[in-house]
Amino acid sequence: MTEKLEDAIQRAGGPLPLLRNWSARAHTLPIVAEHTSWQEEQHAWKVACVLMDQSHHMTDLFLEGPDALKLLSGLGTNSFKNFGPGKAKQFIVADYYGRYIGDVILFALPDGGFDLVGREIVMDWVQYHVEIGNYDVTVTRDDNTAVREPGKPPVLYRYEVQGPNAGPLIRKVLGGELPDVKFFNMAGFSIGGHHVHALRHGMAGQPGYELFGPWVEGEDVRNAIVAAGDEFGLKHVGAKAYSTANLESGWIPPTLPGIFSGEKNKGFREWVTTATLGALGGSLNHDEIEEYYLTPYDLGYGHYVVFDHDFVGREALKKIQDGGPNAKVSLVWNSDDVTAVFGSLYQLGESAKIINIPKARYALYQKDAVLKDGKLVGQSLDCGYISNEKLMISLASIDKSLSEPGTEVTVLWGENPRSQKSGIEPHKQVEIRATVAPAPFERYARGEYRDQK
Repeated sequence: MTEKLEDAIQRAGGPLPLLRNWSARAHTLPIVAEHTSWQEEQHAWKVACVLMDQSHHMTDLFLEGPDALKLLSGLGTNSFKNFGPGKAKQFIVADYYGRYIGDVILFALPDGGFDLVGREIVMDWVQYHVEIGNYDVTVTRDDNTAVREPGKPPVLYRYEVQGPNAGPLIRKVLGGELPDVKFFNMAGFSIGGHHVHALRHGMAGQPGYELFGPWVEGEDVRNAIVAAGDEFGLKHVGAKAYSTANLESGWIPPTLPGIFSGEKNKGFREWVTTATLGALGGSLNHDEIEEYYLTPYDLGYGHYVVFDHDFVGREALKKIQDGGPNAKVSLVWNSDDVTAVFGSLYQLGESAKIINIPKARYALYQKDAVLKDGKLVGQSLDCGYISNEKLMISLASIDKSLSEPGTEVTVLWGENPRSQKSGIEPHKQVEIRATVAPAPFERYARGEYRDQK
């Protein structure tokens, strides 16, 4: 039987020993690693179009019933004004102290129900509140393929068609003009003889659509898209390239949720298990777990914190509604310093921590120290290589006073002391110079893509 989180924390002597030495590796996608090469696949979403299979790595939590919207409104920091069928939003959840827990995509389905799609921690938080609250809500959960019963398929297929040629490709598949769909709104398409739900959405900072429907229809839908794709340069995207798409679009993958401490969160810790617990990795080295936590403001989600309703964490976030001290940025790592890390692998003596490419994070909760003149000024949260730019970049939350593009900082790479989790080789800690850049890093994502709301 899987251990309860609170029991695991007590057994380990606190949340930091538990998380630092937890052996779970960074989240991987249960799909083919590469269809061609990850470099070609990254290039295709910038110059042509790609097909991404999102059917397996995310959890769906379906909510139905008269209190479903009340439940969501009471947990999400977002405004729910004018939200209803045919719309979607990035659903942001904070704990009772205003600390970030996670974000997922919330779909308001045509039948009046809702579908939350993303990482497990938000689904656990929502499901816990259904169970302890007086809500008339029916919950149906479809876990991701990594934890679902072996051999059991997902409830839904989910595909992403992205890139400059995504629109023309879908237009050809439909055999006519595309419906006029605003950003993060949905429409109904007919593809491969089946009705398809389509979200106007984007990844890797590029335009496109997220398509979903019953699993049994997925192969027909995919085949219809692939059959029309050659003239538009369509490429399939594997797990390696897919894992880097967020680096260009500016979305930060799961960072440490604020649930590991605090008396108000204890009931949740006693309810949730360690089944999907991630490890804490990186050079950031604090004595208290609270020093690792971030707020939605620190992650660039301040515009999603709206005080037109009551929600968990409202009072704490109200106190820092000016946005707090940090800002989300991209960091462009110095290419000479990155090259030196690889060079150390071929020299006698202790090497630097290896930088895996294209995705370099080695823990689900990656936390690398960002320094300015030797002083801690922020956290680098996700890192990887973008072949389109020939650059190593990371997404970070740093002191606002240093967030101007062009500012020079340093990323501390490698653990000291080294944790006991598996997969962390002996290494020396090194400093890597970095330059602040905007997040999103991709120019289109900062301009036209965002203007389609």
